[in-house]
Amino acid sequence: MKEISRKNKSGPIIGRNSPIGIFDSGLGGLTVFKAVRRLMPSENLLYFGDTARVPYGTKSKEAVIAFSKEIAALLSARGVKLLIVACNTASSLALEAVRKASKAPVIGVIEPGARAAAAFTSNGRILVTGTTATMASGAYGRALRKMDAGMVIYEKACPLFVPLVEEGWCDKKVTELVAGEYLSALKNKNFDTVILGCTHYPLLKKVIARVLGGGVKIVDSAETTAAEARDVLESHGLLNSRGRGRVHFISSDAPEKFRALALRLLNIKTGRVEVKRF
Repeated sequence: MKEISRKNKSGPIIGRNSPIGIFDSGLGGLTVFKAVRRLMPSENLLYFGDTARVPYGTKSKEAVIAFSKEIAALLSARGVKLLIVACNTASSLALEAVRKASKAPVIGVIEPGARAAAAFTSNGRILVTGTTATMASGAYGRALRKMDAGMVIYEKACPLFVPLVEEGWCDKKVTELVAGEYLSALKNKNFDTVILGCTHYPLLKKVIARVLGGGVKIVDSAETTAAEARDVLESHGLLNSRGRGRVHFISSDAPEKFRALALRLLNIKTGRVEVKRF
């Protein structure tokens, strides 16, 4: 397919070598970053973690929209060819605002995650976990019922999961106790699939699996989001398939902590992390 290149009115030329932009409230979106890197190793990636304002899940809709638009403008100014909102809260509350603020195509993580869960479930009973804001938005329920109006959907906000991940406490006993408090009482609902409706939650996948027990399929949106990103780039003639792509990381605070936890939790070597404060 012929490459589509264009020059933004106030920005750089966008082409195959332009980076994919990925952003999240903190570390969680690195699960999406890792899936994109694995699927499209030739792509240049630019990741922003809003560590100064994490977590988003307890913030108002207005705050999440404002934060997301600021980050979208920053990444657009860096010439990204695709923007991935690797944050379920931002995807549920701010996706349309981000699309208006971005000069590049924008995808979120909710639709890909819902599609994966709909494909996995055998009995049509699905548990959705996420931040308080994502659960209040009802975004997953709407996405799932578009695919099958007869689905039975349970939703559970787990607001302490994000700060536990950001603290690096994924393997601590307290984290399993918290997961038990949130999820144990739901096991009698007979769901066969659970959506990890926050990109931080895959870092707690083993803990969640222990609490829920065997037989429950656990879905995170990282792989399906990466696949959608590839499809969008291919459809625009912007897929890069040559060489090994470069990566660059930006955080809004505590870059050394970001760097250390990325390595410890996901084995991602970030190198120098740029700091950008709003």
